[in-house]
Amino acid sequence: MARGDIDERYMLRLGSGENDLQTDSDFDFTKLGRVNHILSRRAKLLEQVQLISESLGISGAAERGPDGSPSYTCETAEYFYLHHVQKRIQIFKSNVKDDKDEATVSEIFPFKKYFGLGDESLSISEATKKFDVIGEYFTELAEYRPLELLRSQRQRTDYLLTKQARIVAMTCTHAAIARSHLVDLGFQYDNIVMEEAGQMLDIETFVPLLLQRSESAESRLKRISLIGDHHQLPPVVKNISFSKYSNLDQSLFTRLIRLGVPSIDLNKQGRARSEIAKLYSWRYKDLGNLDHVRTLTDFSKANPGFLHTHQIINVEDYEGRGESTPTAYFYQNVGEAEYAVALFQYMVLIGYPPEKISILTTYNGQKELLNDIISQRCGEDTPLGGVRPGSVSTVDHYQGQQNDFIILSLVRTKSVGHLRDIRRLIVAVSRARLGLYVFCRQNLFSGCHELHQVMDQFATRSNKLELVTSEQYPSERKLESDVPKENKYVVNSVSDLGGIVHAMQQQMS
Repeated sequence: MARGDIDERYMLRLGSGENDLQTDSDFDFTKLGRVNHILSRRAKLLEQVQLISESLGISGAAERGPDGSPSYTCETAEYFYLHHVQKRIQIFKSNVKDDKDEATVSEIFPFKKYFGLGDESLSISEATKKFDVIGEYFTELAEYRPLELLRSQRQRTDYLLTKQARIVAMTCTHAAIARSHLVDLGFQYDNIVMEEAGQMLDIETFVPLLLQRSESAESRLKRISLIGDHHQLPPVVKNISFSKYSNLDQSLFTRLIRLGVPSIDLNKQGRARSEIAKLYSWRYKDLGNLDHVRTLTDFSKANPGFLHTHQIINVEDYEGRGESTPTAYFYQNVGEAEYAVALFQYMVLIGYPPEKISILTTYNGQKELLNDIISQRCGEDTPLGGVRPGSVSTVDHYQGQQNDFIILSLVRTKSVGHLRDIRRLIVAVSRARLGLYVFCRQNLFSGCHELHQVMDQFATRSNKLELVTSEQYPSERKLESDVPKENKYVVNSVSDLGGIVHAMQQQMS
């Protein structure tokens, strides 16, 4: 898929998240989007068939539709290919020999007018490539011919699902919802790849294996690949008894790993800077870095405006308050939220693309507070009106995603809370590629035994945000470059950073 070996017309996404895929395609990967994509491709290919026909003198512009549309359908295009195109290709091949010169080949080439060759010379190999291009038109049109017979949208989408799609993506939840429909359609598949298998319940892992009717006692399924990370968060089970005493929160993926089933462990990472990767690499066996982590310019340059690529920023009580709970278990920390949003504003003001910045937190209450503050600070009547980060999310929901720069709020000031589960902290610190800035009560989390291997690494740097003034994004400053003392600025509090942001906004207006 990454190499482009599979054309996008063979890819289909089912389920409620199908519209959220970020792609370069003009049409989304929903069933309706794929049908629209095919109809668009069909129209473009039939236009090429019409042009070939006109270049050969078989049809003229007068035969086009009132709106200039091609006169061919997929069915008539197939007849045209058999009786006119292939006939001319066969005559060409019978008349040309390996020892023909390029001038002779060009003279007898039947599609000179279509390709606009004029008097240009043409070799046999070049002529063969052009025949292949034309042949691909008709091969693709042959796949679209059934859609001319199927008139309803439901029939067309079911046809794509069962006959044309080679890669079908869906969530396990959607697989459970749509299972009966897929079985009734005669949906068939040979291979399954499950991503984030370490975060699926046992039953969720089994459902996608049962989406087709077996023709005999043997299953058609040939291969199952489970991809996941048992060092990150497990499935969410809200019932504590089921979770802790019945091990229901242990995924099948984790269960198989613990039973010693053979597995392949990745031993190199290419997502993050090596110094950020050190925060979590100790949890994995011999985890190193790919070569591009040392060679790519993104990883060799410093983060503009920052002295460090990652840092913990200690946040004391803000206006006399640390964590608060407006309702039970709805944890918020106004000081950290204000600090995080102010840092986001600062980054945008010096040129960082907002979509490359994500703000994460460990509690839903803090996520709501962050969204409220962003709406105020980046409202319509402000210099940053309409600017939003790439994502504002909880750590749990952001598992499996990444961004270049992560601003993280840990919220709690009285107790460590559910971050005591080291797997949650591993997820949190492994989301960033280039920059990670963590706001928390440092002495609280540093004193937690379960978290010390991460917190000890943060402790080697100052716990006050250190900026580099007079720098804009992007910057050419290298990681190892020394920063003049007069360009360093230590932020002492959220009010201090807020003042810097306010002054920068005043300059804009």
